[in-house]
Amino acid sequence: MVRSPDLLAALLGLGLGAVVTLPGAGAAGCRALGPADRLVFAPAAKARWLPPRVRAPGPLDSLYGTVRGFLSVVQLNPFPAELIKTLLNEPASVKVDEVVRYQAGYVVCAVIAGLYLLAMPAAGLCFCCLRCRRRCGGRVKMEHRTMACERAVLVTFLLLTTLVLLIGVVTAFVTNQHMHEQMGPSAEAVPETLLSLRGLVSEVPLVSIEQPLTPTRPQELQAVAEQFSLPQEQVLEELNDIGSSIGTAIHSQLKSTVYEALASVLSLGQALQVSVDHLRGLNATSVELQEGQEALAPALHGHRQRLLALLQEPRCQGCAGALDKGHSLELGADFSQVPSVDHVLHRLEGVPEANFYSMVWEENTTFNALPILAALQTADMVRELKKVVAEQPRELNTMGEAFPVWEAASRWSQALEEVEERSRPFLEEVQRYERYRWIAGCVLSSVVLLVVVCNLVGLNLGIWGLSAREDPSHSEAKGEAGARFLMVGVGFSFLFAAPLILLVFSTFLVGGNVQTLVCQSWESGELYEFVDTPGNLPPSVNLSQLLGLKKNLSILLAYEQCKQGAVLWTVLQLNDSYDLEKHLDISQYTVKLQQELQKLKVDVKNLDLLSPAARRDLEALQSSRLESIHYPGFLAEVSSGHLRPDLGRSEGPTEEIQKPVVNSDVEKLVQELEGLSQTQGNATLGQKLQEEARGLQHLHQEKILPQQNLVSEILGVLDRVTHLKGELPTRATHILRNGLTGKTAQPVLMVPGMGDKAAGPGTLTSPGLLSSLQESECFLKREMGYFSQYMAWVREEVTQRIATCQPLSAALDSGRVILCDMVADPWNAFWFCLGWCTFFLIPSIVFAIKTSKYFRPIRKRLSQAPVGPPCLPMPFLQLAWLETGVGPTPSAVGQAGTVITTVTKEVMKVSDGSLLGEPGRTPLSKKEGAKWQRPRLTRQALMRCCLVKWILSSAAPQGSDTLGDFQSDSVSDWKMGTSTTPASQA
Repeated sequence: MVRSPDLLAALLGLGLGAVVTLPGAGAAGCRALGPADRLVFAPAAKARWLPPRVRAPGPLDSLYGTVRGFLSVVQLNPFPAELIKTLLNEPASVKVDEVVRYQAGYVVCAVIAGLYLLAMPAAGLCFCCLRCRRRCGGRVKMEHRTMACERAVLVTFLLLTTLVLLIGVVTAFVTNQHMHEQMGPSAEAVPETLLSLRGLVSEVPLVSIEQPLTPTRPQELQAVAEQFSLPQEQVLEELNDIGSSIGTAIHSQLKSTVYEALASVLSLGQALQVSVDHLRGLNATSVELQEGQEALAPALHGHRQRLLALLQEPRCQGCAGALDKGHSLELGADFSQVPSVDHVLHRLEGVPEANFYSMVWEENTTFNALPILAALQTADMVRELKKVVAEQPRELNTMGEAFPVWEAASRWSQALEEVEERSRPFLEEVQRYERYRWIAGCVLSSVVLLVVVCNLVGLNLGIWGLSAREDPSHSEAKGEAGARFLMVGVGFSFLFAAPLILLVFSTFLVGGNVQTLVCQSWESGELYEFVDTPGNLPPSVNLSQLLGLKKNLSILLAYEQCKQGAVLWTVLQLNDSYDLEKHLDISQYTVKLQQELQKLKVDVKNLDLLSPAARRDLEALQSSRLESIHYPGFLAEVSSGHLRPDLGRSEGPTEEIQKPVVNSDVEKLVQELEGLSQTQGNATLGQKLQEEARGLQHLHQEKILPQQNLVSEILGVLDRVTHLKGELPTRATHILRNGLTGKTAQPVLMVPGMGDKAAGPGTLTSPGLLSSLQESECFLKREMGYFSQYMAWVREEVTQRIATCQPLSAALDSGRVILCDMVADPWNAFWFCLGWCTFFLIPSIVFAIKTSKYFRPIRKRLSQAPVGPPCLPMPFLQLAWLETGVGPTPSAVGQAGTVITTVTKEVMKVSDGSLLGEPGRTPLSKKEGAKWQRPRLTRQALMRCCLVKWILSSAAPQGSDTLGDFQSDSVSDWKMGTSTTPASQA
């Protein structure tokens, strides 16, 4: 038997029994091969451009927004395109009134700053002069009813003003430090951005200065083209295993069906062997039954004749029953009528010739070796495929050579390098001046902070002193210290107001114009529109000419295109004919690869799908007419006491089935004859009956029982043969009908879409063929996936990294972020915070001066009661003596010493309230200090005052009117009721 080691040999040789379909076989095959692996390409572009800078959100964003809103109120005018155009083209023709009109908001702010600059130092000088003359910032002369309320209001307003100053100065410190920290990175970002632009320019194929006609090819494009070897190597590696991969996939898909078919063929061979053996046994048993019946018939006939003669004698007593049985002592079944199976056995002679067990084992081994067998058969075709894959597509080789040339690229590269070198010293100077600005900002912010500290310390000490003072007129150290601290804060405010306003206005003027004139127009795009408008820029600043372009370039359009990821040659309009997709078209390469794949096939010609012996066995079984055997004839002639009811009902009439070997029950007849032999009166008759019983017994043992055993055996054989008689020929016919030879099958082309070509007339359509086509499709899709990955990577690498103009938009965005977000925003926030501190120094000065008066002791005097004559207190007596210049005489003083002392004590008690009202009244409590009453002197106090007046009158020199004048003033004050005396300490 010739065996062909092929992928489909086992599958088609087995016949696959019934028509088997594999739902989802294609999907399963692709899952078996799996998708294309992910290729990792080395970056070809040099990492020399930075992504655009973005300001991260922070806690100062709300402050920046407030400052922008304030500047938008200051500058209400739109972008001055005409004014800047005139300034750039004809600076001498710029009119001052146009500049002032545009800067109207800043002019108003300058006027306010000038007034502040003049008013604050002048006010401070006046305050110093008045303070030296004790005319301002002294103390409260006397208590009154609303003094506590006024003091509380002033303290509250001073505290609120101080808190506003504190918030402003803290924010000024933060923004000043933030500005100082951002200046360093901002200065460093400028050379980095210029370097990024240089990298962008270097991506364009340059025209060499030494050899102007020889353009240089970008090395990155060469690296991109060279990396085509990566998918090539992957495809070549997988081509080494294509045969085994497809064989493994088919084996995985069909193993359950093939194993089932192998089991079916094996069971068919075993059933064929058993059936042939049973048919041979059935035929031998039938012959033996016929021969036995031929020998049994004469013996049984002789016994019947002799037995009937004996039982019919008149001497035989009680023999009627035995006589009936003797009449039925004859053959029941006629085995000569059993159908012959010789014609079937003749056709099955020598069957089975093949060893089905060995054949199935061999086919199973072949099926399990499918991967190796497929790899061996496709080895030569794989070598041819490798030659096709190893070729380099011509389009990729010309991708870099056809890249457009930009003549001005070298000039711009040198110009950017020169700008980068010159910018470094300038940026260093900027950082140095920024340090000076930072120091000035820290110093002036510290002055404002010192004013805040003085106000807070003064308020604390002043309030502490008020709470500890019992008498408002008493001097107290803490209150005096608090007032002095407030005055120190006022002095610092006057002293540093001018530097503060100068710093605020200078930074405001610069930062505000940068924000309103540059940043707003830059962010809105008005600046790009101004540059794009013809005539706005000087003729020497024509960007299209400087870039060496044949067409005018729109900066706004170029910026938007670059931001969207456009390629450089499109933005610069270098060469409209350059098409990247044309150079990435490798369809010719893939078509050639597909054509070579069409040659990859598995040849199934000249295959012996069944061994000759197995085929002869199945053909003999098919033509044996096994199903034509007349099994009802067997069953009609054999005794069927052992037959199954279903077989009896299905094969013939019931009366034919019940035929025994002998119609009479021989054993019972023998027993009955033995009984009759004992009961007969005639000894000779009894002896003859006894002999006949022994003869029947011997006949039963020798002839009838073997016949009955053969009948039982043949019934068992008929049971199994009848079950297989229709199944075996049908299965053999089905296998022979589907198990065709490989000569009738066309070659299996392993190319997608070739199913129609392969399925010609006489082609074997089976899951194996469909699976081969599906595995071919999956393999081609998998390999094309590697080339698709390469194409996608080339597009991304060239358009987004190598020839992208995103560095241009990134550089512009970074410049705006550096200037506006990193520098202008904290700059403007600093002057805004320091400015509000500067203007809030004015209310701080006013409230500090007002409040300090209430922290010092009160100048207090007694007022007269509305009842009785006026009475002079002791301090007024002393003042009168000093003003007259003549003291009392010794005798007057001696006489009135005691009285003066007593009167002084009594008068000083007026402030405590002991002399108010009726005699014996207790002083007013501190809670009643805000309540005031008109004092009323008692009779004793009035008498004492009159006595003091007499003493002074007698002691005063002649012609002196001092005392009288003072007395008249006191009496007038008493009569008008304007003088009051505090009832208690406030």
